Amino acid sequence: MVGRCRHPGLWKMLTVAMCVALVGCLQAQELRGHVSIVLLGATGDLAKKYLWQGLFQLYLDEVGKDHSFSFHGAALTAPEQGWKLMAKALESLSCPSDMAPSHCAELKDQFLRLSQYRQLKTAEDYRTLSKDIEAQVKQEDLREAGRIFYFSVPPFAYVDIARNINSSCRPGPGAWLRVVFEKPFGHDHLSAQQLATELGSFFQEEEMYRVDHYLGKQAVAQILPFRDQNRKALDGLWNRHHVERVEIIMKETVDAEGRISFYEEYGVIRDVLQNHLTEILMLVAMELPLNVSSSAAVLQHKLEAFRGLRGLNKGSAVVGQYQAYSAQARRELQKPEGFHSLTPTFAGVLVHVDSLRWEGVPFTLMSGKALDERVGYVRVLFKNQAFCIQHERHWAPEQSPCLPRQIIFHIGHGELSHPAILVSRNLFRPSLPAHSWAEVQERPGLRVLGRPLSDFYAYSPLRERDAYSILLSHIFHGRKESFITTENLLASWDFWTPLLDSLAHEVPRLYPGGADTGCLLDLELNGGHLSFSQQQPEQLVPGPGSAPKPSDFQVLRARYRESPLISAWPEELISRLASDIEASALQAVQHFGKFHLALSGGSSPIALFQQLAMGHYSFPWAHTHLWLVDERCVPLSDPDSNFQGLQAHLLQHIRLPYYNIHPMPVHLHQRLCAEEDQGAQTYAGEISALVANSSFDLVLLGMGTDGHTASLFPQSPTGLDGEQLVVLTQSPFRPHQRMSLSLPLINRAKKVAVLVMGRTKRDITMLVSRVGQEPRKWPISGVLPSSGQLVWYMDYEAFLG
Repeated sequence: MVGRCRHPGLWKMLTVAMCVALVGCLQAQELRGHVSIVLLGATGDLAKKYLWQGLFQLYLDEVGKDHSFSFHGAALTAPEQGWKLMAKALESLSCPSDMAPSHCAELKDQFLRLSQYRQLKTAEDYRTLSKDIEAQVKQEDLREAGRIFYFSVPPFAYVDIARNINSSCRPGPGAWLRVVFEKPFGHDHLSAQQLATELGSFFQEEEMYRVDHYLGKQAVAQILPFRDQNRKALDGLWNRHHVERVEIIMKETVDAEGRISFYEEYGVIRDVLQNHLTEILMLVAMELPLNVSSSAAVLQHKLEAFRGLRGLNKGSAVVGQYQAYSAQARRELQKPEGFHSLTPTFAGVLVHVDSLRWEGVPFTLMSGKALDERVGYVRVLFKNQAFCIQHERHWAPEQSPCLPRQIIFHIGHGELSHPAILVSRNLFRPSLPAHSWAEVQERPGLRVLGRPLSDFYAYSPLRERDAYSILLSHIFHGRKESFITTENLLASWDFWTPLLDSLAHEVPRLYPGGADTGCLLDLELNGGHLSFSQQQPEQLVPGPGSAPKPSDFQVLRARYRESPLISAWPEELISRLASDIEASALQAVQHFGKFHLALSGGSSPIALFQQLAMGHYSFPWAHTHLWLVDERCVPLSDPDSNFQGLQAHLLQHIRLPYYNIHPMPVHLHQRLCAEEDQGAQTYAGEISALVANSSFDLVLLGMGTDGHTASLFPQSPTGLDGEQLVVLTQSPFRPHQRMSLSLPLINRAKKVAVLVMGRTKRDITMLVSRVGQEPRKWPISGVLPSSGQLVWYMDYEAFLG
């Protein structure tokens, strides 16, 4: 202590010298860090086509820097045969075009010397691999930096391999572990949850990298940086006030031949839309973090965007299948001659993001096989209110307000053939990183989405790189923003699973494939509904043994329970019901000046609401009062609320006076359906005051599989008789508390329409056709208007099975 006080300057110099020496030692140690990369499934197709080349590119990028490498190809094949297969894959490795051939040959030779094959089957094999890595590190006086295990194997093998790595092949203290998984990550929400739980028992979240190779595509990987670098120009444009729609498209010319077993299990939505296109959707729709280079911030903002996705329903999607698919399935899967698959090979899905930024903006996701071209792109189309008098040939691309205003992230292929980012010249000149992107030279005659290339500021990468080489570099450097976290994965499956379940028995539209498909798959957006623009031609329907087509039947007019019955295929049935409701409305308004319509909730009327909103422009909405037949005792903003369904599928698309909308008062004084709040009596009073004789012009009902209607249930006799107009009831299904019009009030209506749809209703339809008027057993059997008309509307599946 005395010596240190006498010579403070000397002590300071010694301290600095020691620190410098220590840093030097640490740097030297860092330079000698060793990374072992184990490619599981090293002899498979993915490894041969992409992964070995990606690993070689990683080596080219990192050689001579901070780490040394060893590459271990692994599979179940015996060592001698496995090495031959792996060596064959390594023969095709290539260097960038600007590298000298001699230097390329030297680096390729080094990479081959660092690569070896081993058979990995048992826990002992993994222990041996770990010991060999440790021995190599010790022998060469290196420090182990980490290990990467790339699972290029089927998902059913993940858990056993994960168990072996965790128990027998983890690196020692101070070294990291990264495990990489390829899709599919489950088949639906439940299977994805199970797989995530199993893998989570072996690995930490930060150790897992789930690959979606589209996130490595250069145009896709540039979406967030582009938005960040052009914040100033985009801040006022990237929102619902200026964006008309967003299209996210992946078209393929190849069919599914050779992959039928996979396709039969997954189909196009699981194969492409649930992962690739949804991830792109997130990059476009998510709020931009302040720091886009922060993996944690990007992943968090992406998760928040998932939470803003509006739920999908059957009307959100259309599906198709190329004509030769079923024959291919019969051959590859050895199915009988009469087999016809329902697996979609084409899908278009309409997505809405419920956020202040994107409210009302349609996002269309579309992908298909056996189409007319191979191309992938993201197109953000901006609104344009301009109308130019001069002919288009006189428009100046940089100035004319009449040219389409769009930003295109061109993923690849198509006429442009390479990745690119294009911005309409009448928007703004974009900023892109000059060291990696350059402006595209003019190519006369080339058109992109119908416009000449000269309409755009167009940029492409200075050097094209394969998606896997980019993602392998991110894995090596621990950058997680380009990968799928467990939370994001489950959020995606949570979004897609209900739609997949609803489409499970949907007969897809058949299309010939290629250019012969013509306009058959063209889509139309109608509010919250997506449909094909063109009716299906009859000759495209499969032959004998296939599902009947709508044109096989006329609308069937018959009697059911001594009342008129109208039966048809769903689309035609909904169209007929909507027309009948409009006719009733016009007649009521003509005679009485107003139309009182009471509507049931649930899933069956959704298609009807959409039809009324989008196809009946003469409907007298200004003179219509809308009432609810029943309501769940939840807040009106809750997704389970019948009123919320009415709002989403009808009210937001029509011009109905606010004071003509009559939701049930289930939420009073911050309480739900409390008897003492007298919500039922309040609604009854409102009906008595506004509806003459409390007789609705039309009441729309459904029928449950237990014979219930409205919220009148067999187990809860309340509301089946008596003087009450509106009652509180108990449902056997959650939420249990309900409010409902009573049966006596329903039977006062001038007309009652009962809509029954779907094969699950076949048994109750048969039963109710035979019983008398026994509302305590089957409430629907008590529906018999005292002085009005009852009409049944049933689709063929409910009526004929």
